[in-house]
Amino acid sequence: MEGKNKMDIWDSKNECMPRQEIAQLQLERLQSLVNRCYKNVAFYHKKFDEIGIEPEDIQSLDDLRYLPFTTKDDLRNSYPYGMFAVPLREVVRIHSSSGTTGKATVVGYTQNDISLWSDLVARFLTSGGVTKDDVIQIAFGYGLFTGGFGLHYGAERIGASVIPASSGNTKRQIQIMVDFKTTALVCTPSYALYIAEVMEEMGVDPKPLSLKLGLFGSEPWTESMRKQIEERLFISATDNYGLSEIIGPGVSGECLNKNGLHIYEDHFIPEIIDPATGKALPMGEKGELVLTTLTKEAFPVIRYRTGDITQLFDDPCSCGRTMVRMKKVSGRTDDMLIVRGVNIFPSQIEEILMGIEGTEPHYQIIIDRKKALDELEIQVEVSENIFFDEMKKEQELIEHIKKEIFSGLGINAKIKLVEPKSIERTTGKSKRVIDKRQIYNNNDIE
Repeated sequence: MEGKNKMDIWDSKNECMPRQEIAQLQLERLQSLVNRCYKNVAFYHKKFDEIGIEPEDIQSLDDLRYLPFTTKDDLRNSYPYGMFAVPLREVVRIHSSSGTTGKATVVGYTQNDISLWSDLVARFLTSGGVTKDDVIQIAFGYGLFTGGFGLHYGAERIGASVIPASSGNTKRQIQIMVDFKTTALVCTPSYALYIAEVMEEMGVDPKPLSLKLGLFGSEPWTESMRKQIEERLFISATDNYGLSEIIGPGVSGECLNKNGLHIYEDHFIPEIIDPATGKALPMGEKGELVLTTLTKEAFPVIRYRTGDITQLFDDPCSCGRTMVRMKKVSGRTDDMLIVRGVNIFPSQIEEILMGIEGTEPHYQIIIDRKKALDELEIQVEVSENIFFDEMKKEQELIEHIKKEIFSGLGINAKIKLVEPKSIERTTGKSKRVIDKRQIYNNNDIE
């Protein structure tokens, strides 16, 4: 299928499907999914039996709420192949998470799954402006991580020229952009900012480069960060979303209107729930995103709790796509910080810092506990002219940041200004939070 229509939509038949037809297709695919999972996956068979549900009980989309949630712990407990719904001989690709916080989650793909994955990535690449005439530089790691391969196959499906640069070696990445005339960059948003920073150090002017598009994902990022990336690299930056447990990149993506990420509802059913109670929330409410895969063969999941905080909305988009959109992920249920009873997401702190003149888009949050009281410290990189300026101006900036943090979040924070480029850069997800309280949790004096 070719994404050549006037609306720059890869699959207009499905992406622009009337809402009533989407619902009917979802129901048919949900019923098929439930039957397959009950028959082929011991975990779901046991779960259904425990709550007294049979596949035949699913007669409408509203019945989805009666089905059990699936969690990351469920996947880890089924390590490595317990959640697969097909024999291993039908699995042509295996990916997994890093397993840094426990056992890895292992996911598999049939040949049909790989084809589907490629098409879904082609959808959001096209919606972000990519065509077969583009040269795409993929600066994600290739390996067990789904990002590199997922984007690679989707870009090839479109017919674009793909540079599998992988992650790291930033100066070489920039040289490739210059020499190979890269037009589209794929990586994390924080790495895109770092590339801009290294370009400045190297004396490379991004303006005359062929680079025009950036397609970023794998970590939450704010509108302020988007603005910084676009202004420093002279590109149009769009967000895309996915996770290994569902398919990898390809669950949703922004169009050039940049007003929410279109979720591909013909393949996934999205829900928003209250993360504390599990209760489904109405359209527009903020909560945890839950996803059900409708068409995956090797590794289907029912009501997977992603841990990502977002909102859904279904008002029409002028691009012509009819599927619901999700707002940019604002944080995760498991990286929500509770400091002295106040709920904080790192992205909220980032939004405040981005609006303060003189600060750089690099920061680190350090939380410690002293005498049973939480202490919040925010280390903020500042521009060279401020860091090496008079002490009075540094103090004024510290007080300004403290005031803005308190005004926006209702909490006092210690602010430490640090030299430019002193906070560690990564080619993957940035480590924004160091929570030292975890060391003391078992020994705290109440």
